[in-house]
Amino acid sequence: MLAGATSVGPIAAEITWHEYFVDPYLRTLIAQALANSRDLRGAVLRVEEARATYGIQRANQFPTIAAGVDGSRARIPADLSITGRSGISSQYQVSLGLAAWELDFWGRVRNLKDAALENYLATDEARRAAKIGLIAEVADAYLTLLELDERSVLARRTIVSREESFRIFTRRYEVGAIARMDLVQVETLLHQAKTLATQLEQARAAQAHALTLLVGAPLSPLPEDVLVDDRAILPDLPVGLPADLLLQRPDIVAAEHQLRAAHANIGAARAAFFPRITLTGSFGTASAELSGLFDSGSRAWSFLPSLSLPIFDAGRNRASLDLAKVRRELAVVNYEKTVQTAFREVSDALSARHWLAEQIRIQQATLAAQADREHLARLRYDNGSAPYFEVLDAQRDLLAAAQQLVQTRRALLSSRISLYAALGGGSMHFVSITARDPLNSERGMSTP
Repeated sequence: MLAGATSVGPIAAEITWHEYFVDPYLRTLIAQALANSRDLRGAVLRVEEARATYGIQRANQFPTIAAGVDGSRARIPADLSITGRSGISSQYQVSLGLAAWELDFWGRVRNLKDAALENYLATDEARRAAKIGLIAEVADAYLTLLELDERSVLARRTIVSREESFRIFTRRYEVGAIARMDLVQVETLLHQAKTLATQLEQARAAQAHALTLLVGAPLSPLPEDVLVDDRAILPDLPVGLPADLLLQRPDIVAAEHQLRAAHANIGAARAAFFPRITLTGSFGTASAELSGLFDSGSRAWSFLPSLSLPIFDAGRNRASLDLAKVRRELAVVNYEKTVQTAFREVSDALSARHWLAEQIRIQQATLAAQADREHLARLRYDNGSAPYFEVLDAQRDLLAAAQQLVQTRRALLSSRISLYAALGGGSMHFVSITARDPLNSERGMSTP
């Protein structure tokens, strides 16, 4: 079991995004993104393309039978006629024909069909991975927007407070109760807060544009009562065993299908060294007169077996086999890397969840201490025991601590989203396109 994991509760793959993301506004954003995303639509079309390719390869296993009706009339000159006289010949034929059907003794056609099927399944898993990634990206963008809004609220409150302080200190300066330096320090503190507010507004606008692009539709106003609070947006996530990770992550399943496809391609390349046997034939009726086409004795048939044995191809078949083997090794490397990446992503998310929670606990204590420090510094200044620079420094640190706490709380929620995606969140509930494909019964596949 991974460090920091617990097997209590359902695994991430069994939790749909509707169940995991409890914020109604976020649910609406995710639903819009899933409906409008061009990238996801492209992934769906790639699945359709791969399924059509599989259908073509599967059809090659069976003979192609076509009905044909032919008729011809021709005038034969006297010098070409056997009788020495010119004449008109006619021929009419109705038949069922078999066109170049390969007898798959060595498994070439079957392996090509299996490779196409595995590529199709890998493409469908890639679609599922794209869906999980889109959900996580929308959720993280929404959290960042909430973070910027909450930090902007803190900055605006600070501006209001410092504007009042500046007003009071201006009055004191006018009556000669304080020095010019004290007034300039208060004014500096006010400008710093205003600068921070404008920076946050700029960042918020850019983040809103990014989220609008992800959603594919204009954003409605965000709810004002939602803060970066883990209980109001998404709960903590029970983590399953590593076996659950390997079974449910779509990118790992896709890499496994690609490995199987590469192995099937080796079988097809190896079969090219053996003879290829094809059958061509037809059966029907033929007659020189249209009226006698179906008379007794008009039956006609043809049977043309063909055997092709490669003798010299300048190394083409050997190179094709070598290429298939190299691609299989590449598929093995890709599979191993995908598994390693999956474990790293889960480990990183678990580590971030643990240490960010610890950072929040420390920062909450720091914020309380900074508030006490600011209060004491103001009392010392009011009593003439300290310069205003001490108050200025305490207020600056208090604002920074409040801003940092909001950022860390958002980072904690983002780590939970990353963990949900890394564990293949909701993948068992995704309705796969393969459910519409009757060819699935061939492999006994179940819809994820």
